[in-house]
Amino acid sequence: MLSQLGHVLVNFVDSVVVGHIGKVPLAAVGVGVSTTSVLLVLGVGLSMGSVPLVAAADGRRDLPELGRLLVASVWTNALAGLVLAGLGQLVPPFLHLLGQPPEVVALAGPWVQVISLSLFPLMVFQGFREFAEGLGLTRQAMWLSILGNVLNGLLCYALVYGHLGLPAMGMMGSAWATLMARGLMAAFMATYVLRAKRLRAERAAVTSWLPVGATVRRVVDLGAPIGVQMALEVGAFGLSLLMAGWLGVTTEAAHKVAIDVASMTYMAASGIAAAATIRVGNLRGAGDLNAARHAGFAAYWLTFGFMGTMALLLIFTRHLVPYIYISDPQVVAQASTLLLIAALFQVSDGLQVVGLGALRGLEDVKVPSVVALLAYWAVALPLGYFLGFKLHMGAPGVWTGLLVGLSIVATVLLLRFRRETEPDFAAALPAAAEERATV
Repeated sequence: MLSQLGHVLVNFVDSVVVGHIGKVPLAAVGVGVSTTSVLLVLGVGLSMGSVPLVAAADGRRDLPELGRLLVASVWTNALAGLVLAGLGQLVPPFLHLLGQPPEVVALAGPWVQVISLSLFPLMVFQGFREFAEGLGLTRQAMWLSILGNVLNGLLCYALVYGHLGLPAMGMMGSAWATLMARGLMAAFMATYVLRAKRLRAERAAVTSWLPVGATVRRVVDLGAPIGVQMALEVGAFGLSLLMAGWLGVTTEAAHKVAIDVASMTYMAASGIAAAATIRVGNLRGAGDLNAARHAGFAAYWLTFGFMGTMALLLIFTRHLVPYIYISDPQVVAQASTLLLIAALFQVSDGLQVVGLGALRGLEDVKVPSVVALLAYWAVALPLGYFLGFKLHMGAPGVWTGLLVGLSIVATVLLLRFRRETEPDFAAALPAAAEERATV
């Protein structure tokens, strides 16, 4: 949970530090995050393709396969990082097409170019991290994420306001701070995987540091649908921010505050989901589907309790939290309303992400991607637009559409995990496969 929170804590720190400059820079960071987050989660999702494969191979103690997966994970993610960083450089000229206030677009463009460069070291970090986490080694990534966020916070504060002998760069300082912090995280994670005694057997199983095509394809076949699913979800939330921007800078800044808070609780739940992927994949690889089913439902109950608690916390603190970001009374008032809706979709948001994690452990990734496409883009966004603009509910209407979409995804994925792990259904799969092979 803590290492997953590291991804959004970077945005949280950037938003808090920049927010005290003014609501226009805060809105600009919001636009930058909403556009680059699609690239970020596409890459993070791709990196997750190695986790169930590593967990299953570890369950079998198949060292040669673990060696091949280590190489494939590093190469795949490094190359993906280069592509994503390059794509990010192409985004700024198109920001004016998003219908945002001109003063916001002018600040967001340069910020996007710098923050996109950080996608390369982030993906290198992910390549080594996901391999280690597939083996159940999650604390190392946690400590490195904490270290990276501390460095990012210090550098962000120093570069934005000009402290510690560094130049005052305004909101651009937050982007450069993130780039430097992610570079250090990548170097530290690579050093751990390549030097740790705990991973000596896995490194010894590497016969060549050139990737095996078949292994890379397996990683991409699992990772690409995960990346697409995550991009569809984050893209839907990103478009909701752009809709808020159509309502003005104040509403856009309020949306940025509320979505930051909701993202932190979501990423905490995604940590439980990552644990579900590892445990379900490991137990499935060991041939114990019943234990994998219990692990998945344990993650469901843990998430239900955690997100229910977060919902209550948001309800009682919704009038106080916005002041962490900004003191503008209009922004605070609107953000408080949106945080109430965010509290309502906490449980649905948590259950849908843990459902995705549990199904990834079963290597079931394509159907969840289709479910996400339909729920977010065919239901949530059109409904949000109708409520927000046609019924004049504004940003609360847009968020109500998101609540409906998240609830649909959570329900469908829970039912699918139950079916996929039922003893009678699971036993029928090998027989059906054998029958098709015979035919």
